[in-house]
Amino acid sequence: MNPLRSIGRRHVLKRSAQTIGLATLSNGVLNGFANAAADLGASEDSKYGIKGHEAPELDIEYWIDADGDRSKFSIADSRGKWIVLKCFQNWCPGCHASGFPFLQAFAKEFYENPKVAIAAIQTVFEGFTTNTQDAVRELQVEYQLPIVMGHDPGDPEGLKISDTMIKYRTGGTPWIILIDPDGMVAFNDFRVNTTKLIEFMHEQVG
Repeated sequence: MNPLRSIGRRHVLKRSAQTIGLATLSNGVLNGFANAAADLGASEDSKYGIKGHEAPELDIEYWIDADGDRSKFSIADSRGKWIVLKCFQNWCPGCHASGFPFLQAFAKEFYENPKVAIAAIQTVFEGFTTNTQDAVRELQVEYQLPIVMGHDPGDPEGLKISDTMIKYRTGGTPWIILIDPDGMVAFNDFRVNTTKLIEFMHEQVG
């Protein structure tokens, strides 16, 4: 589901540019990931995302751990690890068809790995009565996800799009973001080849 159907694309991208500022693109920081991006499913001509830029901090108040208890998650606290962020919405068909199965497979391999941090975020831009805070825990239980999950309900200035979507210029849901241990965005796209990403991560973290 693409949020730019309902709001002005230039407005979102302008806000995004202001958020990330003049972050300098990093050469070689992707540690070989750039060459593998196409194989993983990335779109070379993507107009979204901030690949190559420093990952902005998340401004999310609601996080729960694997037991459903209130928790915390931050980019800064996860520095030095590979960070995988999966953006979803409760009513998103693609999230149920591919997004949550990806999270199940990836979490099974890495959620206990000290070199990897995994978080799923409900980035709401539509369906506000369905994509609720309560739905986050319901989905966590339904898919038996042992990871931290958050709820980003929308932009406080009234754009009806979440702060995470603005900062990372995501194209909707499901969406995946990969951040390397140096804090740089290495991958962003709607889809990823789950098998190849798991293989890649095993190569990085052992």
